[in-house]
Amino acid sequence: MFPAYCGGGSAALNPYYVVTPLQAIEDKVSAENIRFTIGAHSYAELPDLAPTLRPQRISERAGMIFTAYNEPPTSDERQALEKLELDSSNMMFMDFNHPDLNEVWYADISGYLVADREGELQLGVCVYGSAQLFVDGKLVLDITEKQVQGSSFFGCGTQEETATITCKKGSVHEILLQFASAPTSKLKPQGVQFGKGAVKLGGVWKINAEQEILDAVELAKEYEQVVICAGLNKEWESEGFDRPNMRLPAQLDDLITRVLQSNPNTVVVMQSGTPVDMPWLSEAATLVHAWYGGNETGNGIADVLFGDVNPSAKLPLTFPARVQDNPAFVNFRSESGRTLYGEDVYVGYRWYEKLASKVNFPFGHGLSYTSFQMSDFKVELDGEEVVTSIQLTNTGERQGAEVVQVYISHVNPSISRPLKELKDFQKIDVQAGESRNVCFRTSKRYACSYFDERMGKWLCEKGMYELAVSNSSELREGDYHKASFRVEASEWWDGI
Repeated sequence: MFPAYCGGGSAALNPYYVVTPLQAIEDKVSAENIRFTIGAHSYAELPDLAPTLRPQRISERAGMIFTAYNEPPTSDERQALEKLELDSSNMMFMDFNHPDLNEVWYADISGYLVADREGELQLGVCVYGSAQLFVDGKLVLDITEKQVQGSSFFGCGTQEETATITCKKGSVHEILLQFASAPTSKLKPQGVQFGKGAVKLGGVWKINAEQEILDAVELAKEYEQVVICAGLNKEWESEGFDRPNMRLPAQLDDLITRVLQSNPNTVVVMQSGTPVDMPWLSEAATLVHAWYGGNETGNGIADVLFGDVNPSAKLPLTFPARVQDNPAFVNFRSESGRTLYGEDVYVGYRWYEKLASKVNFPFGHGLSYTSFQMSDFKVELDGEEVVTSIQLTNTGERQGAEVVQVYISHVNPSISRPLKELKDFQKIDVQAGESRNVCFRTSKRYACSYFDERMGKWLCEKGMYELAVSNSSELREGDYHKASFRVEASEWWDGI
């Protein structure tokens, strides 16, 4: 398993350790009671190969040897300028330097693969510069003259080129990647250029996608409880590019749909930093959106699944049903260097509510293992403040936390405004059976104003306003309270 613990680009960090969901679940339930199957691959580019290699033929450590030269591999007078042992084969040479390094320089990146199974291993290379890949001295990939533009390395690199080798269990294979720096690239960079070049070597054992799904379906039939871990990772969500759609990678939707059909008692754990299509949502009894949890990703997921932690998070964005419903869909991308932000102030829940669009999950939504009820709702103006009070009761059988949210709408504004806007919120921890009074004191200016572009000032416009207290932006019957208050005179003001 390749854990999804962070996003890509500037969000990507090398952790000291990572706990996978499988490891964490095995810690909760003895490993002999758990069976795991891949189900489907979900990578955008082949996973980093270095963790499965050894720097020397006889070595217990994982990694590769990186050796830099000024001379090409064809030179008989090569002298090593620098030799490093690396634990990753994903290399961007933004800050790599040596006092004697030429503008055009070369590197040999080598390691040994000890096959832990019989099968076909797929190898892949992306490069900003040029590269050749050798296995046991045989050239299997040549990305020197013929290069195809890809999205790798912020648009500077090639698309991933792949080759397949056949291995027997226990066989040892020498992997050698010969790299040449950025000036040898045949591509015109599409993004931000960053100097000396980049290269990535990936690899994964090939699977029969259909057979893996069939195996998962049959396995799901044998067990009372099934957990599917799916989603995106730092290759799909990074800086320097946008996702073209909301679909999950490869066969994941097919996998989830068919496993849910084979065993409805299945929990879908989704890891992503953004919304994804969920064509199977109506069939899923339980969905946990886990985001990227860092080193403790697995333990966090397992603690929620097994009830050791009562979830209390709320969505910081709306999950639309379709990418076409997104407020930026029509204006997505730039035209001749010009970007139009046509959605104006109608972003997020403001957009979906204005169009009455059906969404998968509204902004502020989140469930708990306990239940809450709100009562004794009051709203009044106290000078320059809107004062809201409400009683929150934990009506369930265990401690939990609820996020009480305050939304305000102008009943009859002089301009087009969102139907309502979030103005305040509090997360309240409540013991089982306990009631707590929640009070909000919100500045009337902040609660009611919009920016008047004609005057170049904020305008707190007179009129009637409605204030709603809810547990999400969707005002569901029985889950919200609403009251009105009046602003008697318009007021323009500066600053924040």
